Amino acid sequence: MLPYLFVLLAIAVRFLPFAGPFNFLPHAWHFTPLAASLLFFGARGSRRRMWVPLLLLAATDVVLTKFIYAYTFSWDHLVTWAWYAAILWLGANLREKSGPVRVVGAALASSVSFFLISNFAVWAAWPAMYPRSLDGLMMSYVAGLPFFRGTIESDLFFSIAMFGTPVFLLALSRLRRTAGDHIAAA
Repeated sequence: MLPYLFVLLAIAVRFLPFAGPFNFLPHAWHFTPLAASLLFFGARGSRRRMWVPLLLLAATDVVLTKFIYAYTFSWDHLVTWAWYAAILWLGANLREKSGPVRVVGAALASSVSFFLISNFAVWAAWPAMYPRSLDGLMMSYVAGLPFFRGTIESDLFFSIAMFGTPVFLLALSRLRRTAGDHIAAA
């Protein structure tokens, strides 16, 4: 159940900038649980249902692009969706071993790969934005730097929180059970 809830949280956060007073997370700086929810779903969600978060997030992209931002839809969205699938796959590699170092490594890989791939796709898909040269590509990466910090921070924060939630819940249930055993023995 948690993998689905975390994906729904990621989707809800993407709509927060349009929620008026309910906008309490700085989505504009890419502080979102998107990559963390994909990593967690890959690690803890159903393998047969990996298409669910991919479809939900792609549909969210379409709604945001066409109806909220009123932008044109282009092939760079396909690159983003391929990245979603890659992060799900990366999360699936955490299924057997998801210790803190591996989770942090996957979160960092998510951040860096999104930065590199998405800025390259914008440079390639939108020739009016940046010149078709190495300088233009570097301009695209420089323009993305202010958002990169938020991406790294949120991927680390939410990945640790999401992967830590089941550990916390297990410890809490053991604590309750131990407290219940002491009360029953008294």
